[in-house]
Amino acid sequence: MSPDEALRARIEALVRAGSVRRKTAAAQLEAEIRRREEVLRQTFRRYVSPRLADKILEDSQLRDTLLATADVRTHAVVLFADLRGFTSISEQLEAHDVVPLLNEYFSLLTEITFRHEGTVFHMAGDGLMLGFGVPLEQSDSPQRAVGAAREMLTSFTELARSWRERYHVDAGLGIGINEGDVVAGNIGSSAYMSYTIIGDTVNIAARLCKRARAGEMLFSRTLKASLDERGVDVGATALPPLQVRGRSHPIDIFCVPLETRLHVSEGPIAA
Repeated sequence: MSPDEALRARIEALVRAGSVRRKTAAAQLEAEIRRREEVLRQTFRRYVSPRLADKILEDSQLRDTLLATADVRTHAVVLFADLRGFTSISEQLEAHDVVPLLNEYFSLLTEITFRHEGTVFHMAGDGLMLGFGVPLEQSDSPQRAVGAAREMLTSFTELARSWRERYHVDAGLGIGINEGDVVAGNIGSSAYMSYTIIGDTVNIAARLCKRARAGEMLFSRTLKASLDERGVDVGATALPPLQVRGRSHPIDIFCVPLETRLHVSEGPIAA
């Protein structure tokens, strides 16, 4: 082989090797992208319905926004749900019985949340914080929130009846809903961050939930006005205004008719 032929053969070999490396790198990059997307999909599906998670992942701009550290101000409906009688339940039952009981409770409420395409932002103790219209805007978020609340109260009636039969405990569910601006973003430290919502709207929803009795859904005038604008009649009954510490004016609140409220006794049930 002549020197020219040897040089040409060496150049061709280098070109082929470079092509192989580029293809290998491209394949590795594609595999890494797929892996990261699957991690994101599984992460989002902890908080939102699979269909909503797919919508988020298909929108690259929204996906990047959610993963960014910057916060975003948006309009949303916030729902808090909380068990009534949990302290008594914890006193009556062993810890190994309370855990599966809470798992049943949270499973029921999150399944209902996902059916109405809401987002689970916080789950702790016996309380749940949900958002509608965030991270994806939903023009009918007030209806979704109220629909989810109604289904939760109805479905929990059966679960509470089951607990009474199995554990001889009494429990109820209270729900508070508010609508307004919230700040959504990843909050935490370099070691742990959580995508959540904060703001006065969230605080008021939490206060309404604390005020709600077993079987009641309480909501603000803001949400009531949105429902009225959409021609949605939920049969709301006005309650005495709620005075919130730090506010100069009380908050007008409404609830479902008291006759539809679940009547749950406050004391434990004898075995």
